Amino acid sequence: MDSRFRGNDRRCEGNGFYKLTHYVRIGRFAIRYDAQVALELFVLFNFVALGFDIFLAHSENQFRRHAEYFPVYCAGGAAVFLTAGLLAREIWRRAAVWRDVGYLVGWVSIVTGLTGVIYHLDSQFFYERTLRSLTYAAPFAAPLALTGVGLLLIMNRMVEPGSRPWAEWVILLTAGGFFGNFVLSLTDHAANGFFHSVEWLPVVASAFAVSFLLVPFLVPVTRPYLGLCALVLLFEAGVGALGFVLHNLANLNGPSANVFENFVAGAPAMAPLLFPNLALLGWIGLWSLSGELGSQGMGQAGVPKRRERRTWPCPPARPD
Repeated sequence: MDSRFRGNDRRCEGNGFYKLTHYVRIGRFAIRYDAQVALELFVLFNFVALGFDIFLAHSENQFRRHAEYFPVYCAGGAAVFLTAGLLAREIWRRAAVWRDVGYLVGWVSIVTGLTGVIYHLDSQFFYERTLRSLTYAAPFAAPLALTGVGLLLIMNRMVEPGSRPWAEWVILLTAGGFFGNFVLSLTDHAANGFFHSVEWLPVVASAFAVSFLLVPFLVPVTRPYLGLCALVLLFEAGVGALGFVLHNLANLNGPSANVFENFVAGAPAMAPLLFPNLALLGWIGLWSLSGELGSQGMGQAGVPKRRERRTWPCPPARPD
């Protein structure tokens, strides 16, 4: 039997070593699961969620500009293309298709997100250039969500999956996402003057997450510190769950008799879910980084020790 249909597979890499890869069997197919696949599925889910969230947001002005349809098409199309690319790699072993599709979708997402920032600011800020116009303009940081997932896609193909640089990039992009949450929470809740004191919670929580996630880039850290970061992310997920409940309760009791209109014109129903979403991304990065640190965490001169990789020399190639 092909070893790929067992629990694991020793696959010869281009660097001349075997690398242990785990598989889960579904019928006749063996689906690989590792950090790279986990991140790919995370991005895929985010494109689906972003498509729905953008549709709700742009429904508020009934898609007044035709350009407002493009990010919806971009998110939906990206989910379809990424699914096809992932199946091509995991089932039909067409890694080049997965790689090229990811690069294409990633760059299109980055450009779409950056263009969306300009469009959102152009709605009011570029004309008045005041803090008030920045607060009441379309949420200028929201399109950067597409840019963030695009960066994740490209990084997932350019950096060795599961390595320390890979984990650090994931954590850095998680911190960037929480900084975006900080800006969004601050500007959105400032629009109603922080009418409820609990509206300060996501602002403070976002800053709290950024401060913890940036520490590994400034000083050497141990595995217990990564565990503390995981608990902080659990708190962030709880903040998002609370915000999701409060936003949707406000929409269900909105002024309009039409519930859909309350959700479109009221509090953004899915915005608080960015917190548990980023917490999940951070856990992926912390899990991978933790695996790269030794059991004691630190080596000589304060340098983190790396765990030995499960690799073996490949046999010499057989002559034709």
